[in-house]
Amino acid sequence: MAGMASSPPPGPWRQAIRALGRNRSAMIALATLLLVTLACLLAPLYARDVARTDPFVSNVAGSVMLDGREVDIMQPNDNPLHLGLSPIGPTWRASYLLGADSQGRDLASRLLYGGRNSLLISSCAAVLCLVLAATTGIIAGFSGGIVDAVLSRMMDIMWAVPVYLFAISLSIVTVSHGLVLGPFVVRADSLFIPVFIIALVYMPYAARPIRGRVMALRGAEFVTAARCLGVPRWRIVLRDILPNVTTTLVMLGPLLMALSLLAESALSFLSLGVQAPAASWGTIIQDGEGLIYTRPMVAVAPGLAIVVVVLALNILGDGLRDALDVRDAGRRSS
Repeated sequence: MAGMASSPPPGPWRQAIRALGRNRSAMIALATLLLVTLACLLAPLYARDVARTDPFVSNVAGSVMLDGREVDIMQPNDNPLHLGLSPIGPTWRASYLLGADSQGRDLASRLLYGGRNSLLISSCAAVLCLVLAATTGIIAGFSGGIVDAVLSRMMDIMWAVPVYLFAISLSIVTVSHGLVLGPFVVRADSLFIPVFIIALVYMPYAARPIRGRVMALRGAEFVTAARCLGVPRWRIVLRDILPNVTTTLVMLGPLLMALSLLAESALSFLSLGVQAPAASWGTIIQDGEGLIYTRPMVAVAPGLAIVVVVLALNILGDGLRDALDVRDAGRRSS
């Protein structure tokens, strides 16, 4: 009706969400991530009620019922002399669905438990990295002068060191002696250690684009007007700078989580990340290294899980970037 007021146009964030919802690839990637996360969260239920096994207890002398007959978990090798033993391969049944590892433990259960730690570490490392990068980038970009010079040179020094060499060096020290942060002491087997190391290693890569964004905003008209009105610097940062940096943080989130997952898997494969008896996808790949020719599933299954999650995160990140471009275009047009 002509007398009725027209509905207000959707806000920029609602436009971004709608644009993301129309991106089929991003929605498939998001659904994949949610499905993998849900499966990993249900790991205790799967191990107790489906596989009916403890994935952290060695079972080299155990057996499993297949087609009405009892089959040993450890099988003779397929060589002419049948020397040595190899774990049972995939049964494609509830028990030992993907087979067993060298200790006779159910691989599917360990895969889900390992996914819990890998996803937890990578997501927490990405969040911590964003917090550190946002703090450093905003302080450097908004302050300028000597503060910006000092922080930028520190970032350049960290940037110059290869990522994995930096991470391995920090891990060797912390895994041996733990981590001491003032009055707080973190044990060597704590999951916080790989979270902290990965966040610190990737912090310069996220801080640089945030600093550049803040430097561009520092000269914007609304920031200059706020300064002329005598608005405190902390208020300008919280009300004018930080909301405009949010899009950069959101776009960096999936990328940092994918990089953190790869770094965690590499460190755990080298026994410098998640420590036994805990499991992660990297430690499971390490367990399957000696079985790559006889029972390749032990190494292939977690490797495929890493590929799927990293690919989904990259696709979701591309979708978020496109959606936030629509948001920024809508904000400029309004």
